[in-house]
Amino acid sequence: MGRDKAFASFQGRPLAEIARAALAEAGAVELLSIGGDEPRLALLGFRAIRDDDAGEGPLGGLLTALRSAVGEWVAVLACDLPRADAATVRELLRHTREDIDAVVPLLDGRPQPAHAVWRRECLHSLEPLFDAGERRLRAAADHVRARLVTVHDPTTLQDVDTPHDLHTLTLSAAPNPPQAPGAPAGGPPDPAGAASGSVQLGVS
Repeated sequence: MGRDKAFASFQGRPLAEIARAALAEAGAVELLSIGGDEPRLALLGFRAIRDDDAGEGPLGGLLTALRSAVGEWVAVLACDLPRADAATVRELLRHTREDIDAVVPLLDGRPQPAHAVWRRECLHSLEPLFDAGERRLRAAADHVRARLVTVHDPTTLQDVDTPHDLHTLTLSAAPNPPQAPGAPAGGPPDPAGAASGSVQLGVS
């Protein structure tokens, strides 16, 4: 992207704010950001947390989120999802069960572990994987009891990697009024149960 993705703008909103609103509206009991510009992220309404393994890849960011969260389930969103929304987060939470560790959505048949729901206790299975040198979230999903699901609106899983990606999506998107940080969530939490919410941040 050439700059901090978290503060790239889509329809007048920083990408990190879009993720924050999706988590808040889905009923997250806490809103965490992992890594990135902590003071600016705190101003968006996050509890900004330093990545325990900064620069060591996305699995380290996930582990930091799982260590920091209080909820049994942690909804994790990457910071480069312009169409992230609460409905998809709630949909993933509805698939949680006692016999699985993660709910991972599919986009074009490919798992999207950077927009997934993880059981906090799978930290104990993933820390040895990280210590052995693994850094990929896909490997983490393969290492635990993951349930792969197809979501109602797969466009909410699409990420942006370049300014051109973001510009193209901006041109094709319908107008969507911005929501200020800290605004009331749109409706009650999903009856499946609230989760912690974490946005995993990075610069690329």
